[in-house]
Amino acid sequence: MISLMSPSSPFKVREMNSELKIGLALGSGAARGMSHIGIINALAEIGIEPKIICGTSVGSLVGAAYAHGRLKKLESWARSLSRLDVARFIDINTSFTGFVDTDRMHDFLNEHVASDDAVIEDLPKAYASVATDLANGREVWLNEGSIIQSVWASMSLPGLFPAIKHNNSWLVDGGLVNPVPVSACRAMGADIVIAVNLNGDIVGKHLERTNGRKRTGNGVGDRLNELVKEYTNLSLFEDRDEVDQPPSLLDAIAASVNICQDRITRSRMAGDPPDIMLRPKLSDIGLLELYRSDEAIEEGGKCVERLRSEIEYVLERG
Repeated sequence: MISLMSPSSPFKVREMNSELKIGLALGSGAARGMSHIGIINALAEIGIEPKIICGTSVGSLVGAAYAHGRLKKLESWARSLSRLDVARFIDINTSFTGFVDTDRMHDFLNEHVASDDAVIEDLPKAYASVATDLANGREVWLNEGSIIQSVWASMSLPGLFPAIKHNNSWLVDGGLVNPVPVSACRAMGADIVIAVNLNGDIVGKHLERTNGRKRTGNGVGDRLNELVKEYTNLSLFEDRDEVDQPPSLLDAIAASVNICQDRITRSRMAGDPPDIMLRPKLSDIGLLELYRSDEAIEEGGKCVERLRSEIEYVLERG
């Protein structure tokens, strides 16, 4: 039975129906997605354990680790990351199917999410990830088969990851069609959906530093370029120190993805709003700034605390 009591609760909330199914829709947002860990931990502290987990992109990664009992391991890894660790995931290759070193990524997923032979059907919680069919733009829900394949397909952001072949279709990041998968949670039987939107306040943030003033080297592309140049003799982008230079490649990609996902999220939420919406304040964390996971995780916990009274009210009524 789910209880909303915690040692710090000043009042007692009536017990909820033990058959009530709570769904957690974990949204896309690259490095900001580590805040999902803080949110899950904070929900657990007030006695909320979702039975249905649906994730898009990084949400599928954290959701799968949670459903598979590896969330603490993922959190430990995320909190330990440095700039150098992030740089090691970058692969410069002649075929240029993406920036990310797929072999290193595969090893990471095996260690912190699931083994290659682990399947969704064996998870103790209902789980699904969202991906996009590259051929026709259709939304694809992956709720059976390989856990690793479902995660990888859902987070294959074009430019960073290569597309993933699944059932004769090439799949890419689910954030292109359903950044916050409330609809998937509903379809899987959730009575109440708690959704996490990581993209609510980020449009234009990546470009603010470049408008009308000298670049400071803080953009996503600049930082990636610094990492690559520091540990190799390569350079992805020419230096951009002059006023009014166009955004770097990854800054342009990040800003474009942000605009796309923000607009799609607004549209999807208007037609199918969640019962509870959590919006961590993470606009200053860039696309690949995983070395700031500590900040993201802490903000996830704070976000739950800020809305705690609303969460308890909605679940009590449920």
